[in-house]
Amino acid sequence: MTALRALLLAWGDLLRPRILGVVLLGVALTLLLFVALQAGAFWAIRALAPERLSLPWIGAVPLAPTLSWGSLLLFPLMSIFLMAPVAAGFSGLFAERVSEAVERTHYPAAMGLAVDFWDGIWESLAVMGAVIGVTLATLVLTPVLGPLAPVLFYGGNGWLLGREFFQMAARRHLHEPQATALRRSLAAQTTTLGVMIAALLTVPVLNVVIPVLAAAGFTHLYHLSASRPPGRRG
Repeated sequence: MTALRALLLAWGDLLRPRILGVVLLGVALTLLLFVALQAGAFWAIRALAPERLSLPWIGAVPLAPTLSWGSLLLFPLMSIFLMAPVAAGFSGLFAERVSEAVERTHYPAAMGLAVDFWDGIWESLAVMGAVIGVTLATLVLTPVLGPLAPVLFYGGNGWLLGREFFQMAARRHLHEPQATALRRSLAAQTTTLGVMIAALLTVPVLNVVIPVLAAAGFTHLYHLSASRPPGRRG
């Protein structure tokens, strides 16, 4: 399976001297983005939750402060839901450097051209918003969906992450319309790799390196799947 081979190649890249520095910077950026989202969740709870809740026999309890500080105590659990949007944000901020390092190591004769930074940022913000929407929908609909909730979470986020990371890798070599056409022709492979990435993002501690792994994996997937289609950038 091409998607699995790309993922295994990416794992092997994480400790390569040429890529390790990029990995460390990527981990730092991932943690920064995660802390920013955790802080956003903290203040959103404080702002939206009722200040107090009256309970029988107990009386009024401070609900908003309890929930907001409790979200910090549940830091590892929160990472399960917050790391997917972190990865989406990472793709626009840092995936370019990872892809360049991977191509310089494995595909020096087929190096791509840098993608415009701001184009990547705006696209990744849109995908980040969609990932947050899927995550919130999963949380809200879990009582209704029951055992099907993970299908929505991993399937939806896998498709979105696969779309974003592969598009970023392909646009280093192709103009946007051709990159989109190639991504659509490889929809099964990009979604499969995206679902594997989404699953790994829910593993506490390990998930801090997964956005870097995703950028490397989709770079490999592009080179393993593409056969010099028309419309190459030059």
